[in-house]
Amino acid sequence: MANDIVNLALKIGDELAADMGVSVVDAEFKKEAGKQYLRIFIDKENGVGIDDCEAFSRAFEKKFDKSDPVKDEYTLEVSSPGLDRKLKTKREFDYFAGREVDVKLFSEKNGLKEFSGKLIDFDGKTAKIEYGGDVILVNIKEAAYIRLHFEF
Repeated sequence: MANDIVNLALKIGDELAADMGVSVVDAEFKKEAGKQYLRIFIDKENGVGIDDCEAFSRAFEKKFDKSDPVKDEYTLEVSSPGLDRKLKTKREFDYFAGREVDVKLFSEKNGLKEFSGKLIDFDGKTAKIEYGGDVILVNIKEAAYIRLHFEF
């Protein structure tokens, strides 16, 4: 059921996003402390602000609730992916391909345990990351995290 809700949320989100100048990076439907949450993560070239999130939330809720896929009460949350978000889904990896990422491995590989490099590709299990002129293959199960690199 949760997958069906997420798939519908992504479908509706993608339809709305194109007209609103944003992209849907990911969605999740979770139960936490007895409450249900549908979270939609959106982004655009220079980042999203609260106005983008509010406008998307209003438009999304109208369209999503017409199909009534969630029978019980739920809370809709729309936000940016966040600076420290771990990349988890193929959709996220594809969206952020070409960007610099930080990688932390559970154990050393090719003499590295933590590094930053350019995300080249992701096949659903393995990320290709360019580091120092080489391509390093990282199975996501070997990584504590792969997330966007930001310099402060």
